[in-house]
Amino acid sequence: MIESLLVANRGEIARRIIRTAKRLGIRVIAVHSEADADLPFVAEADEAVLVGPPNPALSYRNTEAILAAAKSTGAQAIHPGYGFLSENAEFARTVEASGLIWVGPDADAITAMGDKINARNLMAAAGVPVAPGTTEPAADLGAAVTAAAEIGYPVMVKAAAGGGGMGMGVAVDEAALRTEYDKVRAFAERMFGDGSVLIERYFPRVRHVEVQILGLADGRVVALGERECSVQRRNQKLVEESPSPAVSPELRSRLLAAAVRAGEAVGYRNAGTVECLLDPATGEFFFLEMNTRLQVEHPVTEYVYGIDLVEEQLRVASGLAPTFDPDALTPSGHAIEMRINAEDPKRFLPGPGVIRTWVEPTGEGVRVDSGYTEGNTVTPFYDSLLAKLIVSGATREEVLERAGGAVAAFQIVGPKNNVPFFAELLENEEFRSGAYDTGIVSRMR
Repeated sequence: MIESLLVANRGEIARRIIRTAKRLGIRVIAVHSEADADLPFVAEADEAVLVGPPNPALSYRNTEAILAAAKSTGAQAIHPGYGFLSENAEFARTVEASGLIWVGPDADAITAMGDKINARNLMAAAGVPVAPGTTEPAADLGAAVTAAAEIGYPVMVKAAAGGGGMGMGVAVDEAALRTEYDKVRAFAERMFGDGSVLIERYFPRVRHVEVQILGLADGRVVALGERECSVQRRNQKLVEESPSPAVSPELRSRLLAAAVRAGEAVGYRNAGTVECLLDPATGEFFFLEMNTRLQVEHPVTEYVYGIDLVEEQLRVASGLAPTFDPDALTPSGHAIEMRINAEDPKRFLPGPGVIRTWVEPTGEGVRVDSGYTEGNTVTPFYDSLLAKLIVSGATREEVLERAGGAVAAFQIVGPKNNVPFFAELLENEEFRSGAYDTGIVSRMR
């Protein structure tokens, strides 16, 4: 097993990784920006290194500073968490070229899945269903218009190098396409350094379902069930649950088999997620993208399968067998995760500030993965995620009941937060029925 680990991230995911690593007896090094010096993850690490000012480009994405921190502290491995450098193939290569262990998939897999068009083409070749769309970037507006006419409106205009719900827009006709194409292209160039755009079919009433995969040290790829991720605002997830209320045993079998084929197509190792769009009316699903990292929502899978995904990541990176029997994976129970963000619960606009009161819920089946505590300042430099409230139980009905009590008990005073939204959602009949789709939040607003 790895003996020392540098966590190249911050907030809740840094604390999450630190917790498992310390349980396994691994010495943990945290890196932090000046803005995060007082956050819990810094104090909980065995050692902490300042890597730069608040601007993430100069701190958490500062590859030279992070590698220097690893060298100065004698770290043996680097875990990137999610976001920041987690899907940066060049950084993964540099880490390994420096003689360090990269806790994630290899750089070739990251590269293959990082370009949405290349990923679509690879998946189609592997027999994974893909939505109708372009097989190469729309070089200009004219090419986009031609492609959209062939695919049929409405269409999704997407940044080929995008991810995390960023760099996409919907066009219902050619006039809208002309606007969205220019907007997405400009955004993609600014955010990802790559203005390539793809066009694909847009499904107005669809569910977002993903499959957790794990590429083992012996070369096998296994699927650890699916997660429902359809509660979204601005194409970004707010709630995830496992198993999905929309997935039958027969559909689950097809989904998981397709996800395994997706992983095998790129020789995948470590944790990853195959995201799909599901048409609940027909049972058809289509590959959306593969996230070559640990997902924010991984805890719901941990509860349903009874494993620690971070531990499994570390075991794969160490060349060790998993803690479970890959041939006897059996899910049990249900789990729901709610992303507690520092944002207005109505319009979902960011609301940083000083946390004057922070009281986490407790009780059977209740887990909180938090990045902050009372007295901390939520700054505007990073993602608005404060914590993840995860609730588990034997049935979805039991989880909904526990979740209502947990949300009511979660007290945050200071920054704006979306806890009231979850109280509203848990009383929403569409959500409670399980028959919801990606438009549920817009219908609530």
